[in-house]
Amino acid sequence: MGNKKEEQLKQHTIDNEQQAGLTTNQGLKMAEDEFSLKAGRRGPTLIEDFHFREKMTHFDHERIPERIVHARGVGAHGEFQVYEPLAEFTKANFLNDPSKTTPVFVRFSTVQGSRGSADTVRDVRGFATKFYTDEGNYDLVGNNIPVFFIQDAIKFPDLVHAVKPEPHTEVPQGGSAHDTFWDFVGQNHETAHMVMWAMSDRGIPRSLRMMEGFGVHTFRLVNAEGKAHFVKFHWKPKLGVHSQVWDEAQKAVGKNADFHRVDLYEAINKGDYPEWELGLQLIPEEDEFNYDFDILDPTKLWPEEEIPVKLVGKMTLNRNVDNFFAETEQVAFHPGHLVPGIDFSNDPLLQGRLFSYTDTQLSRLGGPNFHQIPINKPVCPFHNNQRDGMHQMAVHKGQTSYHKNALNNNQPEPVPADQGGFEHYQEKVDGHKIRGRSDSFLDFYSQAKLFYNSMTDVEKQHIQDACSFELGKCESDMVKENAVDLLNRIDRHLAEVVADNLGVHVPEENNEVQSDKTSPALSMANTIKKPDTKSVALLLAGDVDANQVKQWVQTLADHNVNYSLVGKKAYMLGDLKVKETYDTVDSSLFDAAFLVSAATTVEDDVLEFIENTYKHYKPLALHVHHKEALATCRVKQDQPGVFTFDEHNLDGFNAFIDGIATARFWDRA
Repeated sequence: MGNKKEEQLKQHTIDNEQQAGLTTNQGLKMAEDEFSLKAGRRGPTLIEDFHFREKMTHFDHERIPERIVHARGVGAHGEFQVYEPLAEFTKANFLNDPSKTTPVFVRFSTVQGSRGSADTVRDVRGFATKFYTDEGNYDLVGNNIPVFFIQDAIKFPDLVHAVKPEPHTEVPQGGSAHDTFWDFVGQNHETAHMVMWAMSDRGIPRSLRMMEGFGVHTFRLVNAEGKAHFVKFHWKPKLGVHSQVWDEAQKAVGKNADFHRVDLYEAINKGDYPEWELGLQLIPEEDEFNYDFDILDPTKLWPEEEIPVKLVGKMTLNRNVDNFFAETEQVAFHPGHLVPGIDFSNDPLLQGRLFSYTDTQLSRLGGPNFHQIPINKPVCPFHNNQRDGMHQMAVHKGQTSYHKNALNNNQPEPVPADQGGFEHYQEKVDGHKIRGRSDSFLDFYSQAKLFYNSMTDVEKQHIQDACSFELGKCESDMVKENAVDLLNRIDRHLAEVVADNLGVHVPEENNEVQSDKTSPALSMANTIKKPDTKSVALLLAGDVDANQVKQWVQTLADHNVNYSLVGKKAYMLGDLKVKETYDTVDSSLFDAAFLVSAATTVEDDVLEFIENTYKHYKPLALHVHHKEALATCRVKQDQPGVFTFDEHNLDGFNAFIDGIATARFWDRA
């Protein structure tokens, strides 16, 4: 019986380890598999590219019903309001009326893991925003990193196949520390810039409320006169950009795998509404070629020191979902959901996404009527001649369902552009049909070097550690050496450190980009720092004074700092509820810790909590009646960010609150 089944399986086995030419599913041998068919090397992608459409269609339908990427997400409702009219740049109504409040829905997500994976893994985070405008839905579908791994959408299935769990074991879940991802990196050097971002602290955000969002691609804004500007979109968090350290992120998985989504839910429930400002980087069309990078290349950012970010409005998330599946899981984003005044560029990655997203929704949401699901439905009326299909929820009255018609006075009829109808920007396109890449896209290393140069010494150390950890999880020495070769083209010292940690050879020749350019905006050391909505664990040991604890709790609340009382067990301390215990929480889930001890001996679980707080460079406050209770503690109390005080020393407590704003004390021994 077993042999018969084995023979049956063999008949359906394709051995991809055997040498073979690449073909389409119809057996057609293909001469090129890296570039989609374009009108000129920098032109738009052509719909006749049957190979791209076959490859992308198959990829889009590989998972049902879970999203192929960005499967693990969390969403919330909110509103957006522009600060002042932007008529100079765009005719989009929601960007021109400061009195108008536009409803939004935002979904944050990780990329690699399944719906059941953890929140605090090292990964890119999705940041997708749906604006329910009076002119239709507009979707800004981006990430917390401003660039991407690849330049052409035809390689997107390859990238995702490489970063996903390896197909023969389905391991690892929720992370990129494995052979196939780093093999892809080593063979596709256009990934260099994005790899630097992913291996930096940006890959392990402290909170979804404390990360930037980027539209990634170059778009166009078009005003009423038809004048266009190239634009990149930014979301700037009002709380600043903050991250975890790697050891902390790993520990958080064990205590609360839902740390980020719980953090978002609780913040909104408490009224600590997350806020971001919308920023625009703008380049007039006539300046398209005035930079030392191609502005259409999705692996490149626009340095903020060269092209400033103009802050134009604010988004506030103020309502949690009522039902996760109906809203967060069924929401359908698409970069092709536009309103008048916003249009595309010829970015080849963006061009491919315009096909892929609708194609994916057809499979994931069961047919062409996914726009009728309540979370996806526009707030403005919609009328067209599309009919029937799976899950059709509307009852269409009337005899006609085509254009043009005379039986129904040609209703619904197209709307002229001067009355709000959408018209595509008229860009001249002239070029040979070609599969290829513009020469202006071939610099893979300069901006990777710019990013690394812009990091502080601590941030550089974290990138070195992250690369060493991820590549250290790979089995193949060839994969490790190829990745080190890539790093050697970015920064020689980085390559040497990682190679030494891995026990592999660094290339003899130093091929690093020779540049000392920096961009201060790229370093998280320059972000906003304030105590608002940070969380403090008040660790209770012994018979502490309830009234004094209550005063400290009130002071924290006055500074908009959240707190949790943590004890050996749950109990009432006066009228304060000690809800958390050392079994249920961990230092990795808090921004700071405050030990209040009246005990002669501090137990091991308390010591571990404060030692990990110290180890992760976070602020630590100590109010200890019996100094000998900390005799075995490895915390050095004379180090930066360690605050000791008594009930009469309010200055010491205020210094602790300032320390909460500082967040990390990297100069601690």
